Amino acid sequence: MAIKKSDLYSSLWRSCDELRGGMDASQYKDYILTLLFVKYVTDKHASDPYSPIEVPPGGSFNDLVALKGDKEIGDKMNKIIGTLAKANGLEKVIDLADFNDEEKLGKGKEMQDRLSKLVTIFADLDFRGSRAEGDDLLGDAYEYLMRHFATESGKSKGQFYTPAEVSRVLAKIVGIGPHTRQDETVYDPTCGSGSLLLKVADEAPRGITIYGQEKDNATWALSKMNMILHGNAIADIQKGDTITSPQFTAGGELRTFDFAVANPPFSVKSWNNGLEQEFGRFEFGMPPEKNGDYAFLLHILKSLKSTGKAAVILPHGVLFRGNAEATIRKQLLRRGYIKGIIGLPANLFYGTGIPACILVLDKENAQARTGVFMIDASKGFLKDGNKNRLRSQDIHMIVDVFNRQTEVERYSRMVPLAEIADPKNDYNLNIPRYIDSSEPEDIQDLHAHLHGGIPDRDLDALSGYWDAFPSLRATLFTPNRPGYSDLAIEVKDVHQTVIDSEEFKAFAKEVDAQVNDWFATHRPILQKIGPDTSPQDLITALGDDLLARFKNAPLLDAYDVYEQLMTYWHAVMHDDVFLVMNGGWMDAAKPRPARIMGYDKNKKPKFEDADFQFGTGASAQRYVVDLIPPALIVARYFAEDQAAIDALNSAAEDATRATNEYIEEHAVEEGLLSEATDDNGKVTAKSASSCLELAKSRRDIETAEAAQHIIGLLKKETSAKKAAKDAKIALDRRALGKYDDLAEPDIKRIVLDDKWHATISTRTASVADSLMLGLVDRIQELGERYAETVVSLVAQLDALEHVTSEHLSAMGVK
Repeated sequence: MAIKKSDLYSSLWRSCDELRGGMDASQYKDYILTLLFVKYVTDKHASDPYSPIEVPPGGSFNDLVALKGDKEIGDKMNKIIGTLAKANGLEKVIDLADFNDEEKLGKGKEMQDRLSKLVTIFADLDFRGSRAEGDDLLGDAYEYLMRHFATESGKSKGQFYTPAEVSRVLAKIVGIGPHTRQDETVYDPTCGSGSLLLKVADEAPRGITIYGQEKDNATWALSKMNMILHGNAIADIQKGDTITSPQFTAGGELRTFDFAVANPPFSVKSWNNGLEQEFGRFEFGMPPEKNGDYAFLLHILKSLKSTGKAAVILPHGVLFRGNAEATIRKQLLRRGYIKGIIGLPANLFYGTGIPACILVLDKENAQARTGVFMIDASKGFLKDGNKNRLRSQDIHMIVDVFNRQTEVERYSRMVPLAEIADPKNDYNLNIPRYIDSSEPEDIQDLHAHLHGGIPDRDLDALSGYWDAFPSLRATLFTPNRPGYSDLAIEVKDVHQTVIDSEEFKAFAKEVDAQVNDWFATHRPILQKIGPDTSPQDLITALGDDLLARFKNAPLLDAYDVYEQLMTYWHAVMHDDVFLVMNGGWMDAAKPRPARIMGYDKNKKPKFEDADFQFGTGASAQRYVVDLIPPALIVARYFAEDQAAIDALNSAAEDATRATNEYIEEHAVEEGLLSEATDDNGKVTAKSASSCLELAKSRRDIETAEAAQHIIGLLKKETSAKKAAKDAKIALDRRALGKYDDLAEPDIKRIVLDDKWHATISTRTASVADSLMLGLVDRIQELGERYAETVVSLVAQLDALEHVTSEHLSAMGVK
């Protein structure tokens, strides 16, 4: 039975995290990623005799599994991993983690249990077809774990990982694409765990030759493993400090490459410690002794061929800091090496919270360059936990605008070098000097406050709406005097007037029609999802076409529509596609038993959330449906049953409300049911019966009648709830049984039409609705702002003073 990819990863992380104990995530990652590596190469070797990694006897993951429960498991695991490392020349790469470290893993039984459980987690994974299915299960698992480890490691230890979203931006703007040849080269002088290089390699379908260097020994080992896990075993990843000891040299000079990407450590203070040979890197000036940002930038520039291109992540300070850095910056600009600058949001990176930028270098035709293309992308992000993250729409917009050099108001422009060199700017590249991304100020109109009316300039600012809905302005406003208008309706009626307008209805209908036509175009491809499907190619085709269809739509931001699709893809559709690819439509749609996700302190199993549950406790029957939610089955096949249940639930709610109202009225101090509460202050059937017996013994007829009445209400409530519950259980059993009756065409129709198409249509409609609400909010704001003039307020004040004077006079106060 296929499992959703997101469930697989979250389960993997949760299991690993539970076993971590008090160990820091930056240390624990070495154990987890080493085991992931050994498991992968073992599975790969079993299915591919030409696998680049040899798995010798006594050096496989199967040998690790055989150690479960062994008292010497830690020492023996080290030896097995060492055997694998020696057979492949991977010493000091995959054998850095000490599985016999008692300080980190515990002593005796604690270590034995922890490592046995850890091996069990990975034993359940199967990577034999990881890349063959067109979806990199293993690589994505590695990326998932790396991101979590970076998040958990904190500021000082999370620098080994560049967020995937930022990596994708660099990969797509540096100039690599379908035309790139396999013998062309890409270089990262501070490659960390290699994630940035791999994202770049993904942009070259014909392949590209990878080079990288990393200073930290453990991170270098991660990078080596990462390359092998992603099918880039021949990537040349060297170890050492790039500035003081560059490893890629030839004939006493730096080797040069076609492309370079990098996310160097920000503002390193000791960058030149041990520096002996400059390799001609600092011809434009020596970077400050206590700030290495330009040292890395100049190294990268020197490492580019004469037509080479690079994209480098650096702190914003490189754009405007003075002294030595200003001198270097001026020289780079005068020679035309800086092609573009992209300002990013703050708090994207794991090692720092400061905002960063991407500097794009291009040596090709540098002397003819007359400007620098700038983008201020600082406002496009999503808050994700304690970090910010670029959304799919932010990535796509940055890439589209940069690659096409499109000028967008308050977002991007081509800045002439003459303007940058002007004495007032003096080669300062601080983006706000050239792009004002602030929202226009909302200016109050004193004449409108004095004499009434809404300024026409405020209404003219909404011209996009009036262009889309030509008659709506005349419906909402009437002329007041030159330059001013009045609301023709009450402020409270604006919302209804807008949504009732025929033009808005036509607009919403056209948006829906566009989505329907888009989905119909791609439906034949979606129906054929199978083992050979490439999820990335699939969503690229879907997303780019949807974006193109809405590019020229009035009012709508096409990137907002695109984001609705991509958010749904990442949250649901990708998992669905993965299930179908790996199990087929029929298997993916079958209910499966809920998995045990762990155990509580009493060793009772904790199950994943079930879609169907019959019974309670550990013995209950629990089923999960990954592809087709029960609600879709009910809506299509059991709508009448659901309507009946809704009626029963409504009746149960009415019964509960009647019961609560009677209790609130009479179960109060000195009330008829004051003696009908239990020790917890609640009225129950038992406590009400006791009250009834007591009232009868005292011949208190009124209290007895009240107690009898509440007993009847409680019984009615219980009966109504039971009827609704029993009906729900019966419907659940029928719905669960219905899955067995579904043929493949039924499954495809439900998933494609009722699930994917319906959801994307609803999400896109929400974009149109939010536009409408934006218009309504602005009109209501303006209407309320200028509803009362100063003259009317003065008149109200005079009237209040007159009333106050009369009251004082009546009280004898002069």
